[in-house]
Amino acid sequence: MKLRSVLLACIAIAGMLVPYGAWAHALNESGGWAAGISHPFLGADHLLAMLAVGFWAAQTGGRAIWAVPLTFVSIMGGGAFIAMAGIPLQSVESGVAASVLALGLLVAFAIRLPLAAGMTLAGVFALFHGHAHGTELPAMVSPWIYAAGFVVATGLLHASGIAAARVLDAQRLRIAGACVAVAGAAFLLGS
Repeated sequence: MKLRSVLLACIAIAGMLVPYGAWAHALNESGGWAAGISHPFLGADHLLAMLAVGFWAAQTGGRAIWAVPLTFVSIMGGGAFIAMAGIPLQSVESGVAASVLALGLLVAFAIRLPLAAGMTLAGVFALFHGHAHGTELPAMVSPWIYAAGFVVATGLLHASGIAAARVLDAQRLRIAGACVAVAGAAFLLGS
C-alpha cells in the first residue's frame, strides 16, 4: 500500500477521535454503570489501547486470543481498586499513553511474544488503565457498578479488536497498528 493511503488512513482516524476529548467524561453524572461503561469508549487513549489489545491478541493467535484480553481485564480491575483505595501510582497518564504507542507498534510490526511475556506486558499496561479508571470514579456512584461497567466495556472493545483483526488482511491490520502507534506518540507527547 502506498504511503499516501497510510497517511490518509491515519488522518481519518485522528479526525474521528477529535470529538472524544469533549465527551470523554460527560456521562459521569448519569450514574455508576453509564459512567463506567462510557469511560473506555469515550476516552480516545483507552479506546485505542483496548482495540489494539484485541488486534494484537488475534494477530498473535493461539491461546493469546483469550489469555491476553483476560489478563488485561483482570489486572485493570485490580488497578482500579488500588486507585479507589487511594494508593497512588506514578506517571499514570504517561503509562496509558505509552501503552497505546507500544500496542500500536506491536501490531504494526506483527510482533509475536511468548504467551507469558504477552500476558505480562498486557498486565503492566492494564494496571495504568485501571488506575486511571479508578482515579476518575465519579462522586456518589457505587464503585462496584462503575467497575462492572468499564470491565464490560473493555471486554467489548477487546472483542471488537479481535473481530476487526479477523476481517482485515495482514497489511491493513498492520496499518491500523501504525495509526494507533501514531496516536500513542501524540498522547505521550501531550502527557
